[in-house]
Amino acid sequence: MAITDPCFHHDQVTGRCIVDGVSGARTDLAAMPSVDIANGSPTGVGATNEIVNAWVDGRDGPDHEKAFFAYSTNGAASFSTPAPISPAGDISTYAAPAISPDGTRVYVTSQAFTQPFQTTTANLRPEHGVLQSAAIGAGGAPGAWTAEYTGPLGDARGSSQGRILYNEFLGDYVYAIATRDYGAGVWTDVRRTVHCTPFDVWRQQSADAGHVVLPAPWPLGDCPDVFGNNDIFSATTG
Repeated sequence: MAITDPCFHHDQVTGRCIVDGVSGARTDLAAMPSVDIANGSPTGVGATNEIVNAWVDGRDGPDHEKAFFAYSTNGAASFSTPAPISPAGDISTYAAPAISPDGTRVYVTSQAFTQPFQTTTANLRPEHGVLQSAAIGAGGAPGAWTAEYTGPLGDARGSSQGRILYNEFLGDYVYAIATRDYGAGVWTDVRRTVHCTPFDVWRQQSADAGHVVLPAPWPLGDCPDVFGNNDIFSATTG
């Protein structure tokens, strides 16, 4: 099963993969597969042993990075043809699946931007989380995907990697769980943070220079109180 790494852009300062824009949040683990198995937990009763796999794929090119899904019913000897499952308009950065222990329903959490790559820090960087689910049909294939939760957009410029400050920070904290009755997911959310104009300007100056320009703004004195206030949010069907 081929996966196309969506690392199309490298930050000028950190050298790490980014998808939303200069000084953006790192996405170097976006293509890493995340898997789950219908193992009949907690006793093994009802296990189908189907394996589900989700990741972010770059096969459609920059600004079209999508969450993809594939499944196996033969112990990973082979997988289904990978299929994109991102909601329309989402440019996904991370994805994680979970399948119910009895193999009847699958859930996928994804984290995504909704604007193309930005060469300037002056523009909004809208980001949100999504939880989808689908019933598992005959042969292990998922049916139609349903958006169980679509989070409100926030501005990722309001996030910051504390020890560095230059780049946004979302991390790769995207996970899903499933029971026989419900599913849940978590992601990094920026709905309660606000961008800081002095940081926008400084980040752009640093990106243009190719190194961190000093002195940097002082978050406690130059920014809104909620700058850097990104959270781990969750959604559940139960």
